[in-house]
Amino acid sequence: MPIPWLTVLQAVPWGEVITRAPQVADGARKLWRAVARKPAAGEAPAGPAPVAHAADPPGQRLAALEASVDALQAQMLASSELIQALAEQNAQLIARVETLRRRLLGLGLLLGVGLLALLLPALRAGG
Repeated sequence: MPIPWLTVLQAVPWGEVITRAPQVADGARKLWRAVARKPAAGEAPAGPAPVAHAADPPGQRLAALEASVDALQAQMLASSELIQALAEQNAQLIARVETLRRRLLGLGLLLGVGLLALLLPALRAGG
């Protein structure tokens, strides 16, 4: 089904995607730096964080809440690293797509000139 893919690719505003790719990568880097800079209070627990109940003693509730915060902070750090990696891959992909687009444009022009060069003598002989 190449026709739907062609339609989808033609509908993408490639110029805007290409111009905004560096901004996306920079934003992801800034997010990662901001999240990575925050010091973790401790190691994230291996399993799910304990749940605090109102009936628990305050010390136990506090420990459960601290464990939850540590787990969330570790998840946020992992997510921001993933976002940064995806943004960098996106920027590389956009650069490669732009290179391929330019090559295809050049190839199309070259083929058009070659076809014209082949057809021109035939058109002159026929006319």
